[in-house]
Amino acid sequence: MAKPPRPPQTEPALPTREAVLRFIAEHPGKGTKRDIARAFDVSGDARIGLKKLLKELEGEGLIERKQRRLSTPGALPPVLVCEVVARDSEGDIFAEPVTWDEDDGAPPRLLVIVPRGRRAAATPTPGLGDRFLARVGDLPHGYEATARAAVRVIKLLDRRPSGIIGVFRKTPGGGRIVPVSRKQSEMVVDEEHAGGAEDGDLVSVEVHRAGRYGLPQARVLEKIGSVNSEKAVSMIAIHANEIPYIFPEAVLAEAAAAPAVTLKGGDKREDWRDLPLVTIDPPDAKDHDDAVHAAPDTDASNPGGFVVTVAIADVAAYVRPGSPLDKEALKRGNSVYFPDRVIPMLPERISNDLCSLREGEDRPAVAVRMIFDADGHKKKHQFHRIMMRSAAKLAYGQAQAAIDGRTDEKTEPLLEPVLKPLWDAYACLSKGRASREPLELDLPERKVVLKPDGTVDKVVTAERLDAHKLIEEMMIQANVAAAETLEAKRSPLVYRVHDQPSLQKLESLRDFLQTMDLKFAKQGNLRPGVFNTILARVENTENAHLVNEVVLRSQSQAEYNPINIGHFGLNLRRYAHFTSPIRRYADLIVHRALVGVLGFHADGLPERFEEKLERIAADISAAERRAMMAERETIDRLIAGWLADRIGATFKGRIAGVTKAGLFVKLAESGADGFVPAATLGQDYYAYDETRHALIGSRSGETFQLGDIVDVKLVEVAPLAGALRFEMLSDGRKGRPGGGGRPDKHQRGRRTGPPTGPKGLGPKGSAGPKGRARARG
Repeated sequence: MAKPPRPPQTEPALPTREAVLRFIAEHPGKGTKRDIARAFDVSGDARIGLKKLLKELEGEGLIERKQRRLSTPGALPPVLVCEVVARDSEGDIFAEPVTWDEDDGAPPRLLVIVPRGRRAAATPTPGLGDRFLARVGDLPHGYEATARAAVRVIKLLDRRPSGIIGVFRKTPGGGRIVPVSRKQSEMVVDEEHAGGAEDGDLVSVEVHRAGRYGLPQARVLEKIGSVNSEKAVSMIAIHANEIPYIFPEAVLAEAAAAPAVTLKGGDKREDWRDLPLVTIDPPDAKDHDDAVHAAPDTDASNPGGFVVTVAIADVAAYVRPGSPLDKEALKRGNSVYFPDRVIPMLPERISNDLCSLREGEDRPAVAVRMIFDADGHKKKHQFHRIMMRSAAKLAYGQAQAAIDGRTDEKTEPLLEPVLKPLWDAYACLSKGRASREPLELDLPERKVVLKPDGTVDKVVTAERLDAHKLIEEMMIQANVAAAETLEAKRSPLVYRVHDQPSLQKLESLRDFLQTMDLKFAKQGNLRPGVFNTILARVENTENAHLVNEVVLRSQSQAEYNPINIGHFGLNLRRYAHFTSPIRRYADLIVHRALVGVLGFHADGLPERFEEKLERIAADISAAERRAMMAERETIDRLIAGWLADRIGATFKGRIAGVTKAGLFVKLAESGADGFVPAATLGQDYYAYDETRHALIGSRSGETFQLGDIVDVKLVEVAPLAGALRFEMLSDGRKGRPGGGGRPDKHQRGRRTGPPTGPKGLGPKGSAGPKGRARARG
């Protein structure tokens, strides 16, 4: 009997491009390929077509991929930290994201969904100025004109102080408040509302009456301290950024009562006290949470290979989940480092004593022993819970000097058995790093050196020694090993992730590079090596610093996330922070996970911890950004105070930022950032060219571009705001052919862009070019 003919094959049904784009835009947080397939009932062979369609939309820049989710450019993440900014006459509450990429425009307004009925008692309602962790959802009908999306409160964060930070200046009958923020105007205080403040006190105030005319009237809420005290500048940043800095009594009591861990405890701990592990840190370091050792591999099957051991302080042995110590550490998220002080994540009894790997003292640690082949590729690794005894406490410069032939009493006996094998192992690991091709930006960091009275002595550019790079690379490898082990054990894990640049930023970078005749081809599979090729082409040229800056600005910001998307900058598929549990909560999570899954102790991660990971990752990512902002603001204020008596002096600098309002110039001598208003620039109307990162004279073509070296004069300083205003002394680059000479003098000062902030010190609401921090493993 003849077989019936097969039915004609038809192409699997697919949603239209418009339908997919509408779904992604209207369902933030549900943009995975699986979500889209489920929404449009796409299955079987049709999934191949859907994958192709999504790639086309991504290639056209209509959608972008972030952490496996697809979204429209500038879309909101599924979970974010918000701040309440308004309540309307109908009682509706509106918020904005606390952090927002200014390249995506103004921060979006979000409607806060307030639960009704029984759920209202279980979910706190945020008030004006409060911050909260939120989940983005669909906007109710009728609010399309007033908000972009709706958010529901997951967790109310610490209530934001309503106070404004300022300096109290005594006047007859009361006083005046000089705010530290350049965004705020001065206020007056009646004597009855002065709260006992003395002239020069840093205070927190609130506005209690503001009329249409005259200065607002305020009342003092809290006296913070004298503005003349040596730690006043960092205290401003601590209060302005809401950084917890006083440990509760219960936390201090728990730390004081903690007994030292010994080998006789119940943990499965190995005795490694005879292994000559050494710590290598900055000379002024007080806590030492990592130690290293290396030796040639004696296995005949691995010629030229090395055994590298990294031991990390066992903070999990002292800080138990749910304890007062643990809750306070999570609240802080990380330690904050100022030039004049450290705000630690853990009390000194833990961070500087019990968990610090002190020279010659027994200390508990979690160690990873890694085997590398002759090409620097890791063959295998194994974790151990140990008791160690540091053979030496060394500074970076001290260890480097010994390798360079300048030993001292401490490094002389360590040179052959300990230091040289470490440097040989680093040379091996460097081969693996070179083949991996991580992003290699060359942007030196500044360090502020203080006098004993807390004022600035000098500003230096920290030298990058091989000793720094050795520790950095060994820490990176230990972090990779931790991520690989926990992923293989299917353990909950907070990854350190770094997304690749968005298509929008890549297009901006491509346009900029084309103005310098540098090609940046469209890439299907983008890798850091593509950027390194561009950086190598401009190395040792006048445009090297400029291109490094623009490439940096094209990059995404690293963060913590339970969803792994890899680390683009380091070019690693799996990466987690493991090596700094004294000062980062993320590392403590990783330690607890390792202790649990490897059977070192029954007390690893608490039950149902995975349900909290997304929230914790968002919290500690926000704490990291908060710390970076506070550190940068403090340095800006210290340097501004240092330069306050040099008004009228001239400096050489480099244009570090370009906006419609003017230019940010970074001084070569100190790294200080100051502002040159566009209105004071020259004898022309200067238009902002976003592609070229430049202000260009509309008639003369005279150009001031990001990266240009210029001479400026300091004309105004606001130390409390950390703000400097400069006058441009240099001419811009020559104009376009046929553009003519410089216009007549009477046409100087034409304004371009928005008005400047108070006293012309910078664009209103601007804090200068975006800050940066070198990746630390």
